[in-house]
Amino acid sequence: MKVKNVELETTLAEKVGELDFSGVIHVENRTGMIHTSAHGFSNRAESIPNTTNTRFGIASGCKLFTAIAICQLVESGSISFQSKLSSLLDQTFPLFHEEVTVHHLLTHSSGIPDYFDEEVMDDFEELWVKNPMYHMRELEDFLPLFQDQQMKFNPGEKFHYNNAGYIVLGLIIEKIAGVPFTDYVEEHIFKPARMDDSGYFSLDRLPANSALGYIDKEDGSWKTNNYSIPIKGGADGGAYVTAGDFAKLWQALMNGKLVSKELLDKMTTPMIQSDNETDWYGYGMWIEKSEDKIVKYHVMGYDPGVSFASGYYPDSEMIVVIPSNKERGPHKLMYLLEEHF
Repeated sequence: MKVKNVELETTLAEKVGELDFSGVIHVENRTGMIHTSAHGFSNRAESIPNTTNTRFGIASGCKLFTAIAICQLVESGSISFQSKLSSLLDQTFPLFHEEVTVHHLLTHSSGIPDYFDEEVMDDFEELWVKNPMYHMRELEDFLPLFQDQQMKFNPGEKFHYNNAGYIVLGLIIEKIAGVPFTDYVEEHIFKPARMDDSGYFSLDRLPANSALGYIDKEDGSWKTNNYSIPIKGGADGGAYVTAGDFAKLWQALMNGKLVSKELLDKMTTPMIQSDNETDWYGYGMWIEKSEDKIVKYHVMGYDPGVSFASGYYPDSEMIVVIPSNKERGPHKLMYLLEEHF
C-alpha cells in the first residue's frame, strides 16, 4: 500500500470500517500512486478477499466507453453529432421524434423512452419478470423494452438520464463498425489504453479474479446479483474492470490516445445541466463546476450489487477510482478524499 501520509491512511481506514466497504480505493496523480487498497470479499461464501487486481462490474461507469467510441466514429467521418437516429439504423422506432440526434442521445436529452425509468420504477429486478435477464446478451435484446413506446419530451428540451439512449448509441456503433459493440470497445478502447484485465464478461462465464456482486438484505442476509442484472453488459453499462485499468482509461483519454484534442474538448464541454445545479453532462461523463470553473470530470454506476465512482480532477491531474461489489460506499469515500486533497 502506498499512501501520501498517515493521516490519509487513518481517515480512510475509519471510513472503510464505518461503511463496511467492499471494493478497491485507487488514487494517483501526475507524480504516481498516492493510495491503493482492497477491502472485503470478492466471494463471500468462499471468503476470497478482494485484491487491487480484482475485476468489478461498474454498471453505468461504462457509458464513457460508449461516448468515446462514438467520438472515434465522428473523427473518422462516419457520422456527426448532428446525425439523426432516423437515418442511422435499420430497426424501427415508430413513435420516436424524427429530430433525435446522436448529440441528444449522448447528453440524455433525446426524450426517447427509457427501458428503466427511475421516476416510474424503483426495482431494477422488475424488468426481468417478462424479459428474463439470462436472455439479455445483445443490444437488440433490449429493444422490445422501449422501441414502440411514446416519447417522453421533445429532443433537446431537458436532461433526463436515459439508459435506452446509450443502447441506441451502441447499435449505431455496431452498424457503422460492423462488429459487436463489446468487440469494438475491447479492440479500440481497452487495447490502446492498455486495459489488459478488463472486458465485457457474461455472469455465467466470469474469469478468475472477478468479484461477485452482493445485495444485502435488511435482516442481515444477502444474495448475489446473478439474477438481478443482464447476463452480459453492453453500451449502457456492465463491463468488468480493475481499478488500475480504469485509471489507465482516464490517462489515455486525457493524453489524446483515444480521441483527438478537438474531440476530447467536445466530450469535456458542459453540454447540459443536470438536476443538480453544480453538475453538468458532457459526452458520457458528468462535469462538476464551481463558480464557472470545471473542478471534476466523473462517472458513476449503480446496479443491484454494484456501485462505482471515478473522477479526474484537471487541476491536479488526480485520478480516483473506487469500484465496489456492494450497493453503496464509493461516493462517500470519494467525497472524503476530495476533502483531504
